Amino acid sequence: MNLNLTGRHLEITPAIRQHVTDKIAKIKGHFEGVMDVTIILSVEKLRQKAEGSVHLSGKDVFVESDDENLYVAIDAMIEKLDRQIIKHKEKYAARRHDDSGKHAAS
Repeated sequence: MNLNLTGRHLEITPAIRQHVTDKIAKIKGHFEGVMDVTIILSVEKLRQKAEGSVHLSGKDVFVESDDENLYVAIDAMIEKLDRQIIKHKEKYAARRHDDSGKHAAS
């Protein structure tokens, strides 16, 4: 899994990097098909914004979250990513185990 962490108008400190990598490990535990993760942290006036993009096998997932506190924005973004990845995993598993698909004999 490749993790790209970028800061716009913000310096990525070791504490922020460690917080993000700890949270991303949770996502990796849910779905092994995670290939690339891109996180962009930015400051816009008084709002801290966290954007996340995850490249899965067959789909790209993008979420964003903002808050006054950067750590809260990161946590909310990770929760959104987690929900969407679990949803994708359930759809993928249901599609693979569906017996009414194309592979049924006619």
